[in-house]
Amino acid sequence: MNKAEVLKDIIEQRRSIFPKDYHETEISQETIDEILHSATLAPNHKRTKPWRFKVFRGEEKANLAIEMQEIYKSVTAPQVFLEKKYNDIGFKINKADAVVSIIVNFSGMVPEWEEIAAVSMAVQNMYLTCTANGVGCYWSSPKIVDHLKDSLTIEENQKCLGLFYMGNVDQFNVTI
Repeated sequence: MNKAEVLKDIIEQRRSIFPKDYHETEISQETIDEILHSATLAPNHKRTKPWRFKVFRGEEKANLAIEMQEIYKSVTAPQVFLEKKYNDIGFKINKADAVVSIIVNFSGMVPEWEEIAAVSMAVQNMYLTCTANGVGCYWSSPKIVDHLKDSLTIEENQKCLGLFYMGNVDQFNVTI
């Protein structure tokens, strides 16, 4: 296959794969580094590099699950609180091998939408690199991530756009 065919194949195979379909094997640190490096290659106006990522694994990831569950519980009115949703929050985070927070850093040099677009392109690069490496992934943007400001040490000019879940999957259809 030539490069264009390989790229087309990866783009066609790219999709969200959810934690319920991840298996227990670890993603190598080398692969995670490659995924994050590909994100930094996204185009960005005036070279502001507005993306900020934090990888959660192991105990940090388990603590994130507990924190997200507690946020959901504290911001949800009792009459609409769903035990299933509460449990799903913890399950998804704990089932993923790695969870990456997606933060946009507004530089003030370009319109905010351009910074968000650049971060979105960075995440697309992560999706494509995951696909090329047989790693399942998806970007989730629940409203409760707005309450992670303190634990993620998000600055005034930053906003969390969601969490990127990653895990190995048994079968992946990309042929390279």
